[in-house]
Amino acid sequence: MSADGTAPAIDLYLYRNDAGSTRTRIRQVEQGGFDGLFVGETSSDPYLSLTLAAADSDRATLGTSIALAFPRSPMTTAVAAWDLQRASGGRFVLGLGSQVRKHVERRFSAPFERPAARLADYVRAVKASWSAFSGERPLEHHGEFYTLDFLPEMVRPAPLDGPPPPIYLAAVGATMFRNAATVADGALVHPMHTLDYLREVIEPAIAGGLERAGRERPDFALSITTLAIVAESDTEAERDAVRAQFAFYASTPAYRPILELHGWGGTGDRLHELVRAGSPPRDLGAAVPDEVLDAFCVVADTWPAAITAAREKYRGVADRVMFQAPVPPDITVPR
Repeated sequence: MSADGTAPAIDLYLYRNDAGSTRTRIRQVEQGGFDGLFVGETSSDPYLSLTLAAADSDRATLGTSIALAFPRSPMTTAVAAWDLQRASGGRFVLGLGSQVRKHVERRFSAPFERPAARLADYVRAVKASWSAFSGERPLEHHGEFYTLDFLPEMVRPAPLDGPPPPIYLAAVGATMFRNAATVADGALVHPMHTLDYLREVIEPAIAGGLERAGRERPDFALSITTLAIVAESDTEAERDAVRAQFAFYASTPAYRPILELHGWGGTGDRLHELVRAGSPPRDLGAAVPDEVLDAFCVVADTWPAAITAAREKYRGVADRVMFQAPVPPDITVPR
């Protein structure tokens, strides 16, 4: 994080990706003044999408936000990230996340027990693999969840010309941020946050993790995804769409501490009750007051104004910012 008030980088975020959309978005990044492109893992493989982006770009940061950790061996992830770091000329960021139990166990048939500790061990295993790839030391990782100690020369990737990619971990609560600061190089912040939550809850957690690892605050980056209400077309329709998305997030008990910090725990309780009752998204959205919604969103009349507002909102707070909603393809970054 920049302590001198430097404005954060502005990235594009691609939630659903295919070859065509990836190439369209990386052109927008390169030609429109954006700093990077981050790709999620939903219905396709983010590593493949970013391989295409690496071939079509020469300056942009490329990252996963996020790639799923547990369905893949740490070695598989280490090799994919190593290849992307090479293909991009050192511009890759490996963003990893645990997902939720139902997806990991029932969609991928992978283990999920103790996800925070498992993810920390996963990161250590990836880094041990990279050390072996670079020739710094033999592959030797014996962790609580993962064991890697066999890497014949014939299958060892060649060393990179530069350093390995940084690893960012998706985090929500204080424990996840503390773990990220202990083992990783940065954190990916979910849209369910406020500036007060970042300052009062997350920063102390990061400080605790960094102290445990013997590192300083400038060694750890924050990449923030934010919700935006942009009134370029139908103001109420745009606000209602974002309100419904926010209501879905806020109905989850994991996000209740964020609401409670501001005295909005009752809103979270009401939303949780509506979800359990099978209420439609419209009813969930109606339970979210404007005061609550605006505290979590960037609100602007146009997309250029939203980019400027996000840059100022997170100046000195975050290193990178991206919008969850897709920025229209013709939008460029205001100078």
